Amino acid sequence: MRIEKTKQSMNAVLGEKRNEGTIGFVPTMGALHEGHLSLVQRSVKENNYTVVSVFVNPTQFNNPEDLKTYPRTLEADIALLKEAGCDMVFAPSVEEMYPELDERTFDFGSLETVMEGEMRPGHFNGVGQVVSKLFDYVRPHRAYFGMKDFQQVAIIRRLVELLDIPVEIVSCDIIREDDGLAKSSRNTLLTPKHRLAAPIIYEALSEAVKYNKELSVKETIQKTIAKINESSLLEVEYFSIVNDRTLQPIDRWEAADKTVGCIAVQAGAVRLIDNIVF
Repeated sequence: MRIEKTKQSMNAVLGEKRNEGTIGFVPTMGALHEGHLSLVQRSVKENNYTVVSVFVNPTQFNNPEDLKTYPRTLEADIALLKEAGCDMVFAPSVEEMYPELDERTFDFGSLETVMEGEMRPGHFNGVGQVVSKLFDYVRPHRAYFGMKDFQQVAIIRRLVELLDIPVEIVSCDIIREDDGLAKSSRNTLLTPKHRLAAPIIYEALSEAVKYNKELSVKETIQKTIAKINESSLLEVEYFSIVNDRTLQPIDRWEAADKTVGCIAVQAGAVRLIDNIVF
């Protein structure tokens, strides 16, 4: 497995590999877990060559403290990626990715005005900046993303349309712990007591799917929030039930063919997100 830190050295290899078959790409911010590795394994299965980037992107953090505390475990990540069958790790510096200030702005329309976009202004523009750069550097045939970041996947699909990037976006199921908590790099930052409380999030989402046939959308939202907030260790930031394509909130179940419940919960100093399909 190769480890490259510059786009020049990476492309010296990839130029040759593009002629040999498909390139799969998994962009990450490191602190890898089984969720990331499932994406890597799928890419390895479906492509001739797999590249994984490990880069904590500063432009998508609107909270400097969040950027500062985000876990960075490159050596451990490299070991996991080698075991997963990855062919190349791209681990650039901030200076390599941003030799000059990136002042580009993207218009994602209504996709970015709700949920994470509303709570984290500028976040998705930063995602657009880094993902478009990575796609330009790697030029993959397929790119793999986990559905835990449901809104982000929708944003990236829109980015590909806006920039006419020739890449297939492959979305993959959420990988969960045995107790239901969605696997996330941020889970390592949870205190023991918050980690014990966190599975209530998925428990509440699962119950919402069971009783949504007898309750209205509004009642389903209220009951789900109330269950999670019963724990003094958890506080719901938002819970929205949205159209899976437009991401706009619905007010009645008949308003969309497929709906998704998206949630953000503060667990002490750690912010957790999750979602479930209704």
